[in-house]
Amino acid sequence: MKVVILAGGFGTRISEESVCVPKPMIEIGEMPILWHIMKIYSYYGFCEFVICAGYKQHVIKEWFSDYFLHTSDITFDYTSGKNEMIVHNQHIEPWRVTIVDTGINTQTGGRIKRIKKYIGNEAFMLTYGDAVGDINIRKVLDVHKKSKKIGTLSVYNFAQNKGIVEIGNEGIIKSFREKADSDGNLINAGFMVMEPQIFDYIEDDGTLFEEEPLSRLVLEQQLNGYLHRGYWQCMDTLREKKQLEKLWSSGNAPWKVWED
Repeated sequence: MKVVILAGGFGTRISEESVCVPKPMIEIGEMPILWHIMKIYSYYGFCEFVICAGYKQHVIKEWFSDYFLHTSDITFDYTSGKNEMIVHNQHIEPWRVTIVDTGINTQTGGRIKRIKKYIGNEAFMLTYGDAVGDINIRKVLDVHKKSKKIGTLSVYNFAQNKGIVEIGNEGIIKSFREKADSDGNLINAGFMVMEPQIFDYIEDDGTLFEEEPLSRLVLEQQLNGYLHRGYWQCMDTLREKKQLEKLWSSGNAPWKVWED
């Protein structure tokens, strides 16, 4: 099953860092947060990724093209008059990564629509390129399959301005709206599973996935929720980036479910 990661936004709320690189490439522990997200998925056996790039998409492509340079010791040998490169202790993740330029100003729904040809007629996982957590991906998938719904999203109790969710009987989502500071409800934490029918709910590049498509699924009782009770954190601001960095540096990052 493929994992689709939304990684094309401008990251304006963390412009101190995103002025140079797209937000998913901002580093936590000297590795992009995008890498951390992919490590979570690959720990559970999902190693094929489709990255919806946009803003500064070339940065993402160039980073992956030189991935072994980021993870290995390198010797550059010019003594023979040639430019020879020797890679030591090479470590390559078992990943297949497709990076798609989905446009600069395309909305989240439009980005998903644009990668349809890379997904085909099969279910896929979907998440944002700026949040990590100790979410059990296998359990999310199991809950989705049992629900027999078009979509399942992970929900989390977090006091910030995110889309809030109300879950009814049997896990079916009853409402979805933007969140206010006064709310104490569940939010959309990403880490979703979608059936291929979701492409029919997206009109064009201007479609915001969190509005019309999800709202329609709610009305049709086709959106399921997986309640995550562990750790989750997005990286919208520099303060949140520093929080994640501090956890990583301490050696106690809750989202690090994989072994070195």
